[in-house]
Amino acid sequence: MRKIFFAIISLLLSLPAAADTMTNPVIWADVPDPDVIRVGDDYYMVTTTMHLMPGAPVMHSRDLVNWRTIGYVFDRIEDTPAYSMDGGTVYGKGQWATSMRYHDGRFYVLFSPNDEPYKSYIYTAENPAGPWTLVSRPRHFHDSSLLFDDDGRVYVFSGSGTIRLTELEPDLSGVKEGGVDCDVIRTDSVTAGLHEGSRVVKHNGKYYAMIINWPNGGARRQLCYRADKITGPYERMTVLLDNPGGFPYAAQGTIVDAPDGSWWAVIFQDHNAVGRVLTLSPVRWVDGWPMVGAQGEGRVPESMEYTRRSAEPTRLCVSDSFDADTLDFAWQWNHNPDNASWSLSERPGYLRLRTSGTAESIYHARNTISQRMEGPCCDGSVHLDLSHMRDGDVAGLAAFNGHSTILSVAMRDGRKYLVKHNTVVNFERDSKVIKSVDNEIEEEVELHSDDIWLRIGADFRLGRDVASCSYSTDGRNWRNIGRDYRMRYDYTRLFMGQRYAIFNYATAAPGGYVDVDSFDYRCYR
Repeated sequence: MRKIFFAIISLLLSLPAAADTMTNPVIWADVPDPDVIRVGDDYYMVTTTMHLMPGAPVMHSRDLVNWRTIGYVFDRIEDTPAYSMDGGTVYGKGQWATSMRYHDGRFYVLFSPNDEPYKSYIYTAENPAGPWTLVSRPRHFHDSSLLFDDDGRVYVFSGSGTIRLTELEPDLSGVKEGGVDCDVIRTDSVTAGLHEGSRVVKHNGKYYAMIINWPNGGARRQLCYRADKITGPYERMTVLLDNPGGFPYAAQGTIVDAPDGSWWAVIFQDHNAVGRVLTLSPVRWVDGWPMVGAQGEGRVPESMEYTRRSAEPTRLCVSDSFDADTLDFAWQWNHNPDNASWSLSERPGYLRLRTSGTAESIYHARNTISQRMEGPCCDGSVHLDLSHMRDGDVAGLAAFNGHSTILSVAMRDGRKYLVKHNTVVNFERDSKVIKSVDNEIEEEVELHSDDIWLRIGADFRLGRDVASCSYSTDGRNWRNIGRDYRMRYDYTRLFMGQRYAIFNYATAAPGGYVDVDSFDYRCYR
């Protein structure tokens, strides 16, 4: 299957280039903390997915506009039992701000979970699609950027506020004893505030560090620091200050060169409930500074012409009939899955979700599977076979986040009820242990069929962030249920954009299951 997949990709990539027009955001979905590299004519990107598994998605493009996920760096994290929802959760923790590099024929990634035991992961692979092999677990590096220098030495830039430079062993086995380990960039009265997200490149003998800065009382912006020596001194320039489309200001990302010598900036922008979306801008070198925008004016273009080299557009969100022998890369599990409680083979053509233990709510439930939602508008619907649910089981579809709107089928006393409700998760102070879940029921309908279709539509246009819910018992005729729901992005809770989530959990005793026949997805742009 994998060989056939890459053969098809190779054939598509061999198609001739064509002129086209792209609009920003180039990816209107949650792809925060991007790092992008070029190897030959191919671009690779890694982004943050935190508590979702598998993690560290690796994406591929030939033109920086059209992207596909080709694999993940890891399947699970086992640092603490909370990654498997045992004794707590890791919502908003896990894999953060991964750095990707290519050196001497191999790919490398470095990331540091914002969680115990506060150690980094360094992985390597010959093929960016995997498999990836763990190299080492050095100390924690917040928002790190890996750099292989021309002299064979290896460094990490990291930190929040003050940016620190740390030298690694040449084989990346750990921090180099007696090597460089010092602060190189510090905030001052002008930059005091949020100051992190290192992405470092070397160009024409100089070191360039892209840093997000949100100065106290000011607007978020993209800074660039440069120096002739890796240890500094570094000088500073604002290279991007813009809020395209009226959304919050764009900042945090990297710059990358193209085979023709041009340079490009890949920067994320908060788009409220849908999450942190991706913008693409040309870079113009002005007096040795990488100024963002067609004329180096520090602004993200609304649209621009580009040379399309990918045969298909970006595909991060998908419909799925579950007739393959593996899950599509669009799907990720909420925390580590219980692999004994889901199957694509027990009933071919269906995803079977068995209840795994008991749970108090969707936030406590294992084996919830999800994928991104997209702007400006999208809708997703799931077809479920409910015939093997048991009393106390709850299954359905959610627009899932710290604030969620949910279509739950609950079985009570042998009867099934469709409940449209809204939830908010509350955590213990200074931890991700769930303290309580607020639950508001809007409407309840008794079901008289084990066949049910559930649909959630989402409008992420500026000032909207609205989700609407409906259901059907035949897949053709739909009835609205409940009120429109105002979706929210809340970094204190899940710290990610809204996602479609399919779930099944037991509140009384495990043993029941639902079969997911299909998930149908559409994006309207």
